[in-house]
Amino acid sequence: MSNTLIYYNTKKNLNKKNLGGIETLNVNLFKVLKKRRIKCHISNKITKRIYKIKWNNIISSNDAKIFDKVNAQNNYLWLHNKLQVEKAIRKKQIFSIIRNKINAVYNSKYLYDNTSKLYFFNKNLVIPNFLSKEFEDVSVNYKRKPFFVWSVQRNKGLDKVIDIWINDIYSKNKKFKLFIFGISKSNLEKYNLKRLSNYNVYYKGRVNKQTLISFYRKSLAMICLGYDETFCLNAIESFACGLPIITFGHTAVAEISNHQNSFKLSNYNDIAKLIIQIANMNLKSRKKLINNCVKFSRNYHLNLIINKWLKLINK
Repeated sequence: MSNTLIYYNTKKNLNKKNLGGIETLNVNLFKVLKKRRIKCHISNKITKRIYKIKWNNIISSNDAKIFDKVNAQNNYLWLHNKLQVEKAIRKKQIFSIIRNKINAVYNSKYLYDNTSKLYFFNKNLVIPNFLSKEFEDVSVNYKRKPFFVWSVQRNKGLDKVIDIWINDIYSKNKKFKLFIFGISKSNLEKYNLKRLSNYNVYYKGRVNKQTLISFYRKSLAMICLGYDETFCLNAIESFACGLPIITFGHTAVAEISNHQNSFKLSNYNDIAKLIIQIANMNLKSRKKLINNCVKFSRNYHLNLIINKWLKLINK
C-alpha cells in the first residue's frame, strides 16, 4: 500500500477552521484519502519523523523545496498559482525543480498552458480543485432577493463595478444591494465604506463558509470578472448554491463558465443593463438557471475528483 505525505508550507495550524482555500484543499484531500484507507500523513512542518520515512508519494502545494529534504519515489508539485521563472528564482525553488524528478499537477488547463515549459517536469497532469463538504448538497432556494455579491479576493475591476453600481444601478432601483466579500480594507482605501452603504454597497470582508452560503443562497448573481484566476473555486462554490456568475470569461473562468451557468460580458458598459435584466427574470427561467448551476457544480464533488488522485498515487 502506498505511503503518501501531503505537505503545505503554511504557518497556520491545519487543524483549525479558519484556513485559506489551498490549506482547506490539502486538509480535505487528506481526510478523504484516509477514509479510502490510504496510508497518508499531512504536515506543514518537516519533522524528524518525516525525514526518516521513505515515502511512496509526496504531494506538495506550490513548494518544490521539500523534495530536496525528503525522499520519495514520486514527487508531485501541486500547482495552484502561476510559477513564473523569475518567481521560482526569487523564491529559491528553481534548483529544487531542476534537481528533482518532479511531476506537476495543475488545477486547470489554463494554469498548465501558462506555466513555463522550461521547468522540464517529468510529467504534467491536470486535476481540478474540488468543493469542500460545506458546499456539497446545499439546499436549493428559488426565492431570491435583488442581491449581488463580489467574492473574489483580487480587486481588479472592483472600482469600476462600484462606480457603475452607484451611478447606473442604485439610481434606478434602491432595493438592489451589492455585498463585497474576501477583499481587505486596504484595497478599498479610495472609498469611504460608510458612505458606500448609502448606495447599498456593503463591505463584509473575510467571513466563514456558512456566512457565504447564506448570502449565496439568497442572491441573484456573483460578479466574477475572471482576471488572473488559475481555477476560481469561489465560482464553483457559487454554482453549488445555485448562484450564476457575471463574467468576462477570462483566464481559467473560461473553463467553467457557459451559457447555462453564467452571464458573459464583453465590456463594463453592459454590467448595469445585465444586472437589471437578471433581477427581472421570470421564476421559470430563474429556476432553470439555478438548477443548471447546481448540476454543474456536482462535477467538482470530491468523491469524483478523488478518483483522479487515487489513480495517481496508487500506480
